[in-house]
Amino acid sequence: MMAYKDFPESLSTQRLRLRRWRPSDAQAHRALWAERDVRALRRIDADGRPTVEEMREWLVANPLGADPGLGLLPIELRNTGEFIGYCGLIVGQASYDEPEIAYELAQRAHGRRYATEAARAVVEAAADTGRRRLWATVLEWNTAPFRVLEKLGFDRSGRVDLDPERGDSIWLTRELDTPAV
Repeated sequence: MMAYKDFPESLSTQRLRLRRWRPSDAQAHRALWAERDVRALRRIDADGRPTVEEMREWLVANPLGADPGLGLLPIELRNTGEFIGYCGLIVGQASYDEPEIAYELAQRAHGRRYATEAARAVVEAAADTGRRRLWATVLEWNTAPFRVLEKLGFDRSGRVDLDPERGDSIWLTRELDTPAV
């Protein structure tokens, strides 16, 4: 494993602020889980889990929401502070050296180009860490992320993980322009 600069704890764009998780984000984060398609891997289960309190405990224990040196950052609107989702880098199905970009927005925030704006900031920050490539996995039925990733220069890699129950995972990749040292 190479040495990389840590992924930043905050990023700003024209309309958005990506920042560290706060325990107070638990309810809004859980609401994202509740909105997820029934085919999504992580959802609120039949017993109502995870609860808001369980999510709060998770956010306190893991404030960046991902592996050390990486992170998922909550996205809030700069003008109101409203929580609308998250975006960042995770190991996920990829690796620490070539992490996976992950993002999710509340349904009320769809169609406003927030995902593209946040993901662009994350791609730029990933290049600043010294990484050379990012991955993304998208379930084939979830078409909106494909449009976002294509705008950011991701290409389909040709790899597909088959899953007849949830839908196949399509792998995309993007080479990064690493800044000169």
